[in-house]
Amino acid sequence: MKVLVTGTAGFIGFHLANRLIQDGFEVVGLDSINDYYSVSLKLDRLKAAGIAADDIQYNTVYRSNNLKGYSFIQLKLEDRENLEALFKSEQFDMVVNLAAQAGVRYSLTNPAAYIDSNIVGFANLLECCRHNKIKHFVYASSSSVYGLNETIPFETDQTVDHPISLYAATKKSNELMAHVYSHLYNLPTTGLRFFTVYGPWGRPDMAMYLFTDAIINDKPIQVFNNGEMERDFTYVDDIVDGVVRVINRTPAGNAEWNGAAPQASTSKAPYQLYNIGNSKPVKLTDFIEAVEKKLNKKADKIMMPMQPGDVHKTYADVSSLTKDTGYQPATTIATGVGNFIDWFVQYYGKKP
Repeated sequence: MKVLVTGTAGFIGFHLANRLIQDGFEVVGLDSINDYYSVSLKLDRLKAAGIAADDIQYNTVYRSNNLKGYSFIQLKLEDRENLEALFKSEQFDMVVNLAAQAGVRYSLTNPAAYIDSNIVGFANLLECCRHNKIKHFVYASSSSVYGLNETIPFETDQTVDHPISLYAATKKSNELMAHVYSHLYNLPTTGLRFFTVYGPWGRPDMAMYLFTDAIINDKPIQVFNNGEMERDFTYVDDIVDGVVRVINRTPAGNAEWNGAAPQASTSKAPYQLYNIGNSKPVKLTDFIEAVEKKLNKKADKIMMPMQPGDVHKTYADVSSLTKDTGYQPATTIATGVGNFIDWFVQYYGKKP
């Protein structure tokens, strides 16, 4: 099977591409390599996957030096003409879309970036999938779509009509757009609502990275909502395992779906939504404590108010994903935090 994985210079996409190659898939990775965060980190991920990343030319396919069956192209999803040409030349069987403009707070000041990548780019992908007979389109949604929902744990059949950030709104839009293509064109689509992913090679704008970097460098950390927040922190290997399980399970449509009492997570069309998380929310203060324990160093905490676009708690009900695929996250916070910090110290050459 030949799979297009978008966002492979990014955190989750990097790990997923490596796993798919190990599982025997042929993978073409795509990324715009924008400067939302450190370009050098993105290029180093590519180098770790065997891509000679020092002189990458736009819209040029590069083959991996050490991962057989892996190649990479720098391309923007908004570039419809070249994206269409890529689909025609490569003849993909499946597509996994992890490329997106990420970040809740960044969306407050740079809304256009989210419309371009998350809406226009997503629409371009759907069109390419439609016209090239893609067997399964899997895409990243987000726990942020739950917005003002207060019913815990979050379930995929809850309504998600009250987002509190533009980022969340674009992800909800992706789910709606995917359903249209599943309904009109019989394109099998599966959306995955990710819950606070962390691990080695993680993004510099995420809590795990920010806390570790600050504590090692004797800088204070900002603890929002005075630490009274909980997140369903999920280790990247568990996320990747879930994604792979979903790739191998193409939705066929729910024959029992009833429009008089519509179920949000399925449809008569080949459409499916899942939560993918650890299903074990952790208090922010406890997460910080795990970082402190691994580093054997206390953090200097600055207590901050709740930030616009943030929610108090995330908690994934993953029962439908477990039932359908056997998904079972297994990495403890202590293990996951330890693995990240070991990578951080090695990659940056910094010790506490």
